[in-house]
Amino acid sequence: MNEIKIFSPATVANVSCGFDVLGFCLDSIGDEMVIRKTLEKGVKISKIEGADLPYETNKNVAGVAALAILEASNANFGVEIEIYKKIKPGSGIGSSSASASGVVFAINELLGKPFNKEQLTLFGMKGEAVASGVEHADNVAPGIFGGFTLVKSVNPLRIIGLPTPTELYATVIHPKIEIKTSEARAILPKQVNLSDAIKQWANVGSLVSGLYTSDYDLIADSLNDYIIEPFRSQLIPHFDKVKNAMMNAGALGCGISGSGPSIFSLSKGLGTANKVAKEINKIYSKTGIEFDIHVSKINTEGVRIVNSE
Repeated sequence: MNEIKIFSPATVANVSCGFDVLGFCLDSIGDEMVIRKTLEKGVKISKIEGADLPYETNKNVAGVAALAILEASNANFGVEIEIYKKIKPGSGIGSSSASASGVVFAINELLGKPFNKEQLTLFGMKGEAVASGVEHADNVAPGIFGGFTLVKSVNPLRIIGLPTPTELYATVIHPKIEIKTSEARAILPKQVNLSDAIKQWANVGSLVSGLYTSDYDLIADSLNDYIIEPFRSQLIPHFDKVKNAMMNAGALGCGISGSGPSIFSLSKGLGTANKVAKEINKIYSKTGIEFDIHVSKINTEGVRIVNSE
């Protein structure tokens, strides 16, 4: 195999109660990337469409992640990368992680798959640090593993794949404003109340239990964020109206996707997910802010091959 084209999906991180540890993978939106072997070692980014991103390898998320896996493998070849960006940077649905997870998945295929998914996540995190200033795995992990993932530990890295109830669907609205992850982190408190922390980690535990048992009522009761949402929601126009509309339309729960501005909800059944989309469309259509709405099943595969040569 000398060339591979992949689809690298969008992801939702945090999932309300799981700041920096929980995430899940979407199916209806993602980037496409072409990675091909070159005789000259190193990484060259030859094409970027859909976003104004740097071509310099050490300033590009995909470039840094690609260097990490090539160096670890002592590869006897280099790579050329084409990026077709469908996920807007700063959207809160894993734009940078799609670049990072996509490129390491593809290079691993070109190498003959010497690395496992956890190792690929580690390489992807090197790229994520370019965008956010910190190595975090809650977007990269679901992109590579698919479905829901729990980041048990970053050092040493340990990722736990979680089951996905079959009737679970996501609805995501992306207001077309940019919120940088680094800025959204800067407004967060350095300390939290113990009572809030207790409620938060109880929700993480019950959400994991709900995913394992397909208990939709328990999932609904767990999708509450007492620590992060009160601060970051102030950055998102009409957040409270959208959240109320989502819940009134029958969503199990909702919250901020990553650092925002996207807002996600989870629903039981495609019909309810579409109803949620219809109601939030009514709200944002009156705001003058451009937006996209995505209704998606949970992608349990993660990054996938489109074609290869």
